[in-house]
Amino acid sequence: MKTRIMILQQMLPLLLTLLLFPGGAAASGVADTFSDGVSKNAGCIKCHGDNKAVSARVYIDPLKLGHTTHARFGCITCHDAITTAHPAVKAVARTTTCGDCHADVTVEYSRSPHAAKVSCGGCHNPHQVSELVEVSGDDLNKQCNKCHSMIKINASHAKWLPQTDIHLESVACVTCHSGAENFIVNLYISRKQDGRVNLVPVGYEELKKLSGNNELKTLIDSNNDGYVSLNELRIFNRNEVYHDYCLKSMLTPVKPTHAFKTFESRWNCTFCHGSGNQTMQTSFLSIPQKDGTYARMAVEKGAVLDVLNAIPDFYLTGAGRNALLNKIGLVIIAGGLIMPVGHGFLRFLTRKNRSDKGDRS
Repeated sequence: MKTRIMILQQMLPLLLTLLLFPGGAAASGVADTFSDGVSKNAGCIKCHGDNKAVSARVYIDPLKLGHTTHARFGCITCHDAITTAHPAVKAVARTTTCGDCHADVTVEYSRSPHAAKVSCGGCHNPHQVSELVEVSGDDLNKQCNKCHSMIKINASHAKWLPQTDIHLESVACVTCHSGAENFIVNLYISRKQDGRVNLVPVGYEELKKLSGNNELKTLIDSNNDGYVSLNELRIFNRNEVYHDYCLKSMLTPVKPTHAFKTFESRWNCTFCHGSGNQTMQTSFLSIPQKDGTYARMAVEKGAVLDVLNAIPDFYLTGAGRNALLNKIGLVIIAGGLIMPVGHGFLRFLTRKNRSDKGDRS
């Protein structure tokens, strides 16, 4: 039974091709496109993987394409209008759309304020698309920065968010601006820049040199057991060899939604800094890979030093946009100050009388 299931799984892409293209893969002139990478997409990659043969607009990086699900489906699954006359005949490259496979996401995104301004391709390059676990928090934010100026982002958040720079450096935009429900902390080996501000995650090539061509994970996972202990983190942080490096943490969602907007709950400090927020204590060390993705390793609980569990679950005046609660909070604070301030003021006014009484006695 198990063998039959495996055979069906292996045949699924071929069946999908036959359903979509009754004439078969051979009719397109691009033979045998299904694989676990790009080795059998060679008919397309031969030209499109050569930046000297094609323009930058249609160049495809074989390394970044190879790990994607799209590569396993094969080029002609999406580029179904290409014929044997290509490239002499410049036909429309595809008739399929993202919604043909991602219908639920398309519907959700269509209700987002972003939908009228940018299409799927504005954020997702279909030839480099990665799973969330393979992408860094900074890479996620770079997609937002294509349209949203960091200067404006900082200015708007500074109106209500304390220590704005630190927060924006440590939280992925989609953590607050998507309907995600569960979150984790990702740790990245970063290079110090301007002290501890603007920490820059280090790329594959730089870490390869730093590791002496050993596996990158051994920079921290010294015993190479695939698990990062708190002690291993301490050893890395205290190692003088890595003086110019440190660990940067970012809060990212386990699964973001595509309903991008401002969610009221995110204005409350206790959304992240609340008691009992154990999910956000889950940490992973993210290591860059040669193909531009990231690989994760589990980190012992407590790596973020319970910083996200520091504020009790109460309403903090000024922490939200609820003007009424802010006013009520200010009234309570003012009321609490009336007695000690009033008492002190009365003692100041009557100090002479008390002094005269003391002299007579």
